[in-house]
Amino acid sequence: MNHFLRLKCVTVSCLLSIASGFGSLSMSAAIMSTSKHTLYDVPVSNNGARCRLILYKKQMPSDEVQIISPMDLGGLKSAEYLSLNPQGKMPCLSINSDEPSSIPESDTICRYLMSRYANVGPSFLPDNYKSNLIARLHDMYITTIQGCLYKAAPPFGIFMTRSKAIDELKRQLDIIDELVEDEGLYLTGDDVSLGDVSLFPTIVFVKFMFPKFGESALLPTKLEKWYNEVIKNDADFAKVHKEILTALNKWSDGGRWDSIWMAGLRDEENETIFDKIINGDIPASVVYDDEDVLAFKDIAPAAPAHVLVIPKDRANLSSLRKASKDHIEILGKMLMVAGDIAKDETLGFTGNGARLVINDGADGGQEVPHLHMHVLGGRKMEWPPG
Repeated sequence: MNHFLRLKCVTVSCLLSIASGFGSLSMSAAIMSTSKHTLYDVPVSNNGARCRLILYKKQMPSDEVQIISPMDLGGLKSAEYLSLNPQGKMPCLSINSDEPSSIPESDTICRYLMSRYANVGPSFLPDNYKSNLIARLHDMYITTIQGCLYKAAPPFGIFMTRSKAIDELKRQLDIIDELVEDEGLYLTGDDVSLGDVSLFPTIVFVKFMFPKFGESALLPTKLEKWYNEVIKNDADFAKVHKEILTALNKWSDGGRWDSIWMAGLRDEENETIFDKIINGDIPASVVYDDEDVLAFKDIAPAAPAHVLVIPKDRANLSSLRKASKDHIEILGKMLMVAGDIAKDETLGFTGNGARLVINDGADGGQEVPHLHMHVLGGRKMEWPPG
């Protein structure tokens, strides 16, 4: 007998859904309880989409698992939803039994579904090491920083700089590309795996969002081929692709990226003399140099010791007034460098202190529209200044 008949199930076409992208039916708690499980998710959730892919590929009927929005419970921060997932995140799977329980976190939900419905549809290769490794790399090193593509401000995982997070995301895609098999429709060959359903929704994000930040939408070679082929040849992946893109287009139409640095906001001011110093076109007496900060002696010193500290990437910091949360890391690093310079007696500082000055705008006496700190010392400073 068919597994679904034994489970008293109905066809996948009867999946109950919501107006946010799965359909038009909103359900009360009484209706929700008629299903053995409830998956709380919305179409734009890439982590939730991996769970949806498993349900779609197993043709899971609605009396086994319903998919509804957390908004049906009042939202992610509502008391009712927090009782299911104290983290207030999506997705979350509710097990509607005599002793109800819930499972947060998409990977855990997927593994539960793979085990609970092991005899229904594809297995998703639970013991395939490449699949598990791809899923793990995705969860540890990509989803933790993916906010750099759509959040207004850092932090993005361990990164306080959007550009560095994007660079790391690209590096992780290169690492995963090395794990992709050369043959077969899916990442590990002819059979769909947990790695496929974990990575695919996030790649939809990447392909849609990278160009907004001036990045190419073209993926590493094997991932690009896999992505295009799986959309073309697997109806369930194509369905999720459409779900996510529809939601992302609504984000874009609503101006989501208009005020995000490197997307809607970019540094469009002209280059300055500092850019020429950074590029090596103009010589300077450099006292400190790393990937983010450059410090050099002022050619017209206002004190026995006078050093300028600048960010190598201006990143819209033509003046201090343009500083935002995106600049927290570089501003902090500039202060640390300035502090170290102020202790360096070989540069003429006394070791008894120094003055740090940031001129901001015309009234502040700023001459070069590229944020810079003056570190002055070698004598006792007077107050008030200028």
